[in-house]
Amino acid sequence: MSNHSEVVEHVGGTTVTFSYVWIALLVMTGIEVFLAYEQLPTLIMLTALLGLSVIKAALIIAYFMHLKFEKFSLFLTLFPMLVLCIILMMLIFMPDSVRSLQMRIQ
Repeated sequence: MSNHSEVVEHVGGTTVTFSYVWIALLVMTGIEVFLAYEQLPTLIMLTALLGLSVIKAALIIAYFMHLKFEKFSLFLTLFPMLVLCIILMMLIFMPDSVRSLQMRIQ
């Protein structure tokens, strides 16, 4: 048996890294608020908002929940939520879109 000590180095974010992530989240939130007030086509606005939300969720999970170096855990956290968001959007918006097609004046 050898009596050597193993040095385990903790890899984590620094204050500067967390500051950059926080600023990026703040900018993306500002873009989302700006898009909410713009008169964009609904599909473009919803796609942009959903995309920004997924990116923000990934940043929060990766850096603030410290899963950046656990790729499989990050995937298992993000992928089901993305599928759930898509299903919820389909359940919420599909009935209205079908109903609005039937209500159009021919």
